Amino acid sequence: MYKNLKEKLWAFITQNNPDLMFTLQEGYSVTTYLEDKITKVMPMVMDFLAEGKEGHAIEELALLEMTKELRPSKFNYIKDVLASEFPSEHGKFREAGVLTYECINMIEACNDLYLSFDFSEANQKDIRLRHAIIARIHDYLSI
Repeated sequence: MYKNLKEKLWAFITQNNPDLMFTLQEGYSVTTYLEDKITKVMPMVMDFLAEGKEGHAIEELALLEMTKELRPSKFNYIKDVLASEFPSEHGKFREAGVLTYECINMIEACNDLYLSFDFSEANQKDIRLRHAIIARIHDYLSI
């Protein structure tokens, strides 16, 4: 189960938080990060095993716990805004193979907005946040 949790957590990060993925890789701390996350959920996993829960259900619950601070995905939010509001640029970035790179740069350009709006699952649909992100992406693309 440990190996499955590690693989699922890494897959979640690569798909939803590539900015974190690159940071962990640059710092050679992927293994440490993953092992720390799994170690923290192991007491919960052991409790679920003792209760007789099925393995796949335990893995899903553990993954939810390990990724709660990584949700919602700033990367997916930026990518969705870019695709819907700036489809031409989104297409150009995708075709050039730099979409992930550019979205990561846009996350950095929008970090103060994410902080000031306290970006979370509860407020990810806030129209004011969306408009602020759109304006920032517009500025980013105008550079």
